[in-house]
Amino acid sequence: MSPLTPVIGPEAIEARVRGLAREIDAHYRGEPLVCVCVLKGAFMFFADLVRHLQCGPELDFIRLASYGGGTSSTGKVRFMHDVETSLEGKHVLVVDDIVDSGRSMEYLLNILSRRGTLSVKLCALLDKFERREVELKVDFPGFPLKEGFVVGYGMDYGEHYRELPGVFEVKP
Repeated sequence: MSPLTPVIGPEAIEARVRGLAREIDAHYRGEPLVCVCVLKGAFMFFADLVRHLQCGPELDFIRLASYGGGTSSTGKVRFMHDVETSLEGKHVLVVDDIVDSGRSMEYLLNILSRRGTLSVKLCALLDKFERREVELKVDFPGFPLKEGFVVGYGMDYGEHYRELPGVFEVKP
């Protein structure tokens, strides 16, 4: 196991999740909304976020793969599981753990926007905007993150560390 350095504590995450829920509620109040969790990494963030939403969204899940077992994206996105809810005539909010290069999210947002949606927006716990390789905006960002490979709060390294309550950098 590699040493872990704390980056964001559970209290800071909880406060930001509540703030994001307020922003999302204000934006979508009275509108048909489907929140789509990107599995597996975003499951903890998604669960906490939707518990605080008052706008009554539908919930669904999607799974993409681009990392394999390593610490950087392979550049090839694989669709592992698609949503089961019809998105036609609804706003879609994709909820992800971290946006880095933006390639996976660009791919996903383009696919979802072609399904008759009213809009497709992105919420991410962590935004590594300085590493962006494509033009992509995180509409509801949690925390900016400049560098480092992080785990915890649903995010993993080789399927380990997801259970940690905060975000930690893995140091070799």
